[in-house]
Amino acid sequence: MPRALTLDAGEGGRPGKVYYPLQVKQVPRPKPGSNEVLVRIKAAALNHRDLWARRHLYPGLSLENPLLADGAGVVVELGPDVKRTSLLNQAVILTPMRGWEADPVAPEDPHRFAVIGASLLCDAGTGQDYLAVPEDEVEPAPAHLTPAECAALPLCGLTGWRALVSKAGVTGPGKNVLVTGVGGGVALQVLQFAVALGSAVYVTSGDRGKIDRAVAMGARGGVSYREAGWAAGLLEMLPEDRPWVDAVVDGAGGNLIAEVAPIMRPGGVIAQYGMTAGNKMDWQMRAVLANLELKGSTMGSRREFRDMVAFVAKHKIKPVVSRAVKGLSDLEAIESLFVDMQHGRQFGKLVIEIDEEDQAKL
Repeated sequence: MPRALTLDAGEGGRPGKVYYPLQVKQVPRPKPGSNEVLVRIKAAALNHRDLWARRHLYPGLSLENPLLADGAGVVVELGPDVKRTSLLNQAVILTPMRGWEADPVAPEDPHRFAVIGASLLCDAGTGQDYLAVPEDEVEPAPAHLTPAECAALPLCGLTGWRALVSKAGVTGPGKNVLVTGVGGGVALQVLQFAVALGSAVYVTSGDRGKIDRAVAMGARGGVSYREAGWAAGLLEMLPEDRPWVDAVVDGAGGNLIAEVAPIMRPGGVIAQYGMTAGNKMDWQMRAVLANLELKGSTMGSRREFRDMVAFVAKHKIKPVVSRAVKGLSDLEAIESLFVDMQHGRQFGKLVIEIDEEDQAKL
């Protein structure tokens, strides 16, 4: 019988004071409804939201619905009235959200927008063997990617694409882009997108090894954010004919403005997709006088998702998989992925491969 990875509520606990165990439970095989396709999940990936869910720090949390927002698989059945009949037996990537069609500004109805996985707003989650979804919620998988690489793409790829392209306006060559916190999934996708677009990319990290790996992937250089005044070191790396940063894509927050404002081009853009260093930032008068723009960015629309997947296919971009484990039922191995995430050990995405052997045992 098919399985689903969920949280075990146990005795419960207060938000931030609990860490829900993982459990695998048997569930019925879904039957695709009208305009739906049934996807056999081949691989699923973790995000920080899954860690926050286990601590009950994510809004609208469901302890019943399957975990995980990232997934890839194969369409094994078509429901009635499906128009995209070519999807049958095709490898696909699933959208990690619901309720945002195409509005370039924000979800058409913010109350309907949801990220899938352990959510009260949507019962979908990729931590299971089968998932029935509307046919518009899948995109054909780029042929050059493995299932694990496909699963590494959706949420981080969409978040990074919107922050870099839609928000920061980096759509081609000629710009200096700073990507902070390289090693995380979103930052690595932004690095890959910006390099493919022809931009000069610079990075920060608290780990010199991660900076070196980013340079090997095409970054022009990087600095450690653990060093005081790190932006001055970055300034020395910039070319003489363009000695400024045009755009910053950041997921940390903290004292970012104080560091980057002096080295940014007047009118430059900071696209903020997260604030892991704290939920407040100082916005300084220096940034105002420089006409800098701070733009919040969260996830993206279905249209942006399609554009992002097409870009990945065109440029043969391979999402970085830090580590993968096999088997949805191997809770010990899956737990080890969460440990990696808690300690910041990963460089790229952490993936669960739901392999053929596991499927055959169902």
